[in-house]
Amino acid sequence: MDYLLAAVDLGSNSFRLSIGRVEQNNGKAQIYAVDRLKESVQLAAGLDAHQNLNAAAVERALAVLKRYGERLEGFHPNRVRAVATNTFRVARNVAEILPRAEAALGFPIEVISGAEEARLIYSGVANELAPSSDKRLVIDIGGGSTEVILGQSFDPLHLASLGMGCVSFSRRYFPDGRVTAQRMEQAQIAARGELQGIARRYRKTGWKQAYGSSGTAKGLLAILAEGGMSRKGITLEGMEKLQTKLIKDGKVVMQNLPGIKAARAPVLPGGLAIMMAAFQELKIDVMLPGEGALRVGVLYDLLGRDSEHDKRDETVTLYQKRYHVDTKQAERVRAIALQLFGQLGAAGDDEVAQALGWAASLHEVGLSITQANYHRHSAYILQHADMPGFSNDDQAVLAWLANNLQGKLNKKGGYPATPLQWQALLCLRLATLLCRRREDLDSLPLSLEIKDSTIKTKVLKSWLATHALSEYSLQREACEWNKTDFNFKLIEH
Repeated sequence: MDYLLAAVDLGSNSFRLSIGRVEQNNGKAQIYAVDRLKESVQLAAGLDAHQNLNAAAVERALAVLKRYGERLEGFHPNRVRAVATNTFRVARNVAEILPRAEAALGFPIEVISGAEEARLIYSGVANELAPSSDKRLVIDIGGGSTEVILGQSFDPLHLASLGMGCVSFSRRYFPDGRVTAQRMEQAQIAARGELQGIARRYRKTGWKQAYGSSGTAKGLLAILAEGGMSRKGITLEGMEKLQTKLIKDGKVVMQNLPGIKAARAPVLPGGLAIMMAAFQELKIDVMLPGEGALRVGVLYDLLGRDSEHDKRDETVTLYQKRYHVDTKQAERVRAIALQLFGQLGAAGDDEVAQALGWAASLHEVGLSITQANYHRHSAYILQHADMPGFSNDDQAVLAWLANNLQGKLNKKGGYPATPLQWQALLCLRLATLLCRRREDLDSLPLSLEIKDSTIKTKVLKSWLATHALSEYSLQREACEWNKTDFNFKLIEH
């Protein structure tokens, strides 16, 4: 059955909306574009000296998101994914802006890490190219960051997200729009400095083709081709000719640059400097256009989730292996936690149930560091590790669940958990308590019920009579929850 998926890319320079129709051909799903919207927002240009987004930039963003929200009316939330990139990552007032942005769009917005952005970009480019076993280099120069990915087939081999973009570099090195030889040299030196940390590893692995997937790459391709500066693709020789022209004119003169778009003109110098540095450090001969990029990668990631091949599930399995997790114990805890969650009538909330399942599967990753306070090490890993498929918000939930796995509960401060997430935490804590002996349970000896802020835990008397440690642990658990805004009642029957 065919259906529609939608991806919203909140970039530092432009916002994009892509809608694709999923078609099944010979048992394989393929996405075909049916609608695309793109608007220049230049969000990164709204960052002040303290890394706060100013009101004008926020209003530009909200206006675009309202228009996108109208186009997405009627879409099921599971068929839409909105991702925000570097400017949302670095803006200090993002907590104030994000709720307004979500209200304007009508859907949740995920702030993704640089590594996740790079993974999705590569997926988008790879899915739009002809199948090949050749190694491919993909460079995406965004408004605030540059992603450099080296992969083979659909799998990234090296991922890097560098803190430089066409907007940020244009603001830093060409603030008044004036282009000089000295400014171009300074910008390229800075960009090469960012690239030096990855260049050797990338060159050692090698690749056969290089692709540019961003607006900067496509803008350069158009300018070099229509200006007769390059016969095919982007070349260093062609960019040197463009650089000479910009320095001679002293600024970006649109009449002298066939192929340039008005929205690209203010950020062309910064983007050109970064691309030239990439060619110099990585020894690129020629770069071809790479279609798709982040928005298409998001669509294919949504397709995977919809067909039960969620990248996040793959990541959980990978992390269990990487951190030598006892998978049998993890599955015990996961099964019981979800069973308890289901008793609360909350099993239908897929988002929280998924987070609970993943947290249970990974709650012991910290044991790979030390047994003492392992849950805090688990929380640190889940918060800060690069976890493909997971947004920053996803990881924050997992880290909060792990950090509160045992010991004291803090109702105030830290992660702003919802009532349903607190219920999930209760289920996870009880599940680990019941599985302390690391043995399978024939049946659950307790049941849960929550009404308002009262937790009723009914436990079999016969079971308590033969499980003194568990009884003691449940009593301590009741004490901890009673120190918060909850009222925990332990009822024997």
